[in-house]
Amino acid sequence: MSPGGRPLVLHVIHHLVVGGMENGLVNLINNMPASRYRHGIACIEDYSAFRYRIARPDVEVMALQRSRIGNWHLRQELFRLCRKLRPTIVHSRNLSGLDALVPARLAGVAHCVHGEHGWDVDNLDGAKWKPALLRRLHSPLVSHYITVSKDLERFLVNRLGIAASRISQIYNGVDTVRFAPSPSKPVDSLPLEFRGDGVVLIGAVGRIQPVKDHATLLRAFSALVVDRPDLRERLRLAVVGDGPLLGDLRALADSLKITDLTWFPGALDRIPEILRTFDVFVLPSLNEGISNTILEAMATGIPIIASAVGGNLELIEEGACGRLFSVGDTVALSRMLGEYAMEKSLREAHGRAARQIAVERYSLETMVSRYEAIYDLVRQRDAAHS
Repeated sequence: MSPGGRPLVLHVIHHLVVGGMENGLVNLINNMPASRYRHGIACIEDYSAFRYRIARPDVEVMALQRSRIGNWHLRQELFRLCRKLRPTIVHSRNLSGLDALVPARLAGVAHCVHGEHGWDVDNLDGAKWKPALLRRLHSPLVSHYITVSKDLERFLVNRLGIAASRISQIYNGVDTVRFAPSPSKPVDSLPLEFRGDGVVLIGAVGRIQPVKDHATLLRAFSALVVDRPDLRERLRLAVVGDGPLLGDLRALADSLKITDLTWFPGALDRIPEILRTFDVFVLPSLNEGISNTILEAMATGIPIIASAVGGNLELIEEGACGRLFSVGDTVALSRMLGEYAMEKSLREAHGRAARQIAVERYSLETMVSRYEAIYDLVRQRDAAHS
């Protein structure tokens, strides 16, 4: 309980790089009152320059590099780390975070919180037996669970048999000041051919990896400009982000003959500015927890088109702030893109509604206060039972 009597929360995640879960963690640390809790981050693998988005100078970030040292040595390192730092709470996240629970308990950590934030591309419905078994075996070590969506909460209850009383569902929060509409597009951040009057820019932001299924977006966009050649002059597509499939996406755009209409800038730091240039935001994921990029786009006042999976169904009010389509349905997605491209009034109405929903339901303040309340709860409850 030092320095200053503030308890330490040791967050255990797979890696600290650009991503939705990682962004949520940084937002949590940056916005939780420093007078209440200290924080540290143990990365099962490694971290990137993304760590410098943490504004607090007292947060230590550690890379354990499991792929280099192996599972057994990883658990030894986690045990030593917990003995050294003496965290009040270990807060693990997702499947790889489970590796911290046994070492933490053996090291004397009294309070363990575990979060579930989304789905792996090779286990989109949670049906695989081995990950489910690992989660069940570790469940007695968990003081309390946090899920970012009701869909994930149902998974814990129905698939794993976790008591609902041990689970709190907390939506991600978004900075509605940083992410906000602007009176006009900041087009200086776009390539010249994307700046013309009347250009409608369809955009996506996120890691370029299989679960995000950006290929469906490219195919739907291509189908639209083939079916409606009149739109080719003013319709543009931006896919912002980096990842293992970026080269494949560029090759796909070339094969679809839309290279001149698409922009792949890679990872960018100025996401709030880039979002203000979008007219429509698209997330075609195979599955999702709660998407930070959807929340950021909503706060920016952009209509959303997303696949009808996971947490997307909880965020998007069909026909009010956006549209939902079945995974991989390029025909439906192409039709929705065309409707938004042709109807400016529809884009504006859905964008206003998206902004209002983000402000009213998904503020950072609400998210941070709920996490803080869970940390307080497990300390009080476990102390009462000891």
